[in-house]
Amino acid sequence: MSRVAMTVNGRKVSRECEDRTLLVHFLRDHLSLTGTHVGCDTSQCGACVVYMDGRAVKSCTILAAQAAGSEILTIEGLAAGGDLHPVQAAFKANHGLQCGFCTPGMVMSAVDMINRYGADLDEKTVRENLEGNICRCTGYHNIVKAILAAAQEMGAAGRQAAE
Repeated sequence: MSRVAMTVNGRKVSRECEDRTLLVHFLRDHLSLTGTHVGCDTSQCGACVVYMDGRAVKSCTILAAQAAGSEILTIEGLAAGGDLHPVQAAFKANHGLQCGFCTPGMVMSAVDMINRYGADLDEKTVRENLEGNICRCTGYHNIVKAILAAAQEMGAAGRQAAE
């Protein structure tokens, strides 16, 4: 057992856990942050995507001890207060979810994608970047539509802030 300390969603946390504990299980089992899902434990599905030090990572591939000292952002920390993040709002407005199991990972991946490409995202780029995220319910059409809408919204907000 080791004590692992990190900052999660802006809050400093420290817990004892087994050395073999994956970050996804640390978040879910030790911190009760169950928005990050375990879909495969093999990094195939993307349901476990979180940010570690500003980078999107699949938390089923990282030991909690490897994240010690890091800043972690989960789906629970994405919204500001009671307001949905623009990507969450776009998923809701564009029906970018069905059962919701893949949604946290899709949203976290979408935010990363928009941060990297900005409002210049196109459908081909979105589909290519979603290859590491599996949704077993949809044909991805509304997910792609939601990501493109969020990119436009976030790009417009960024342009307005700069003016």
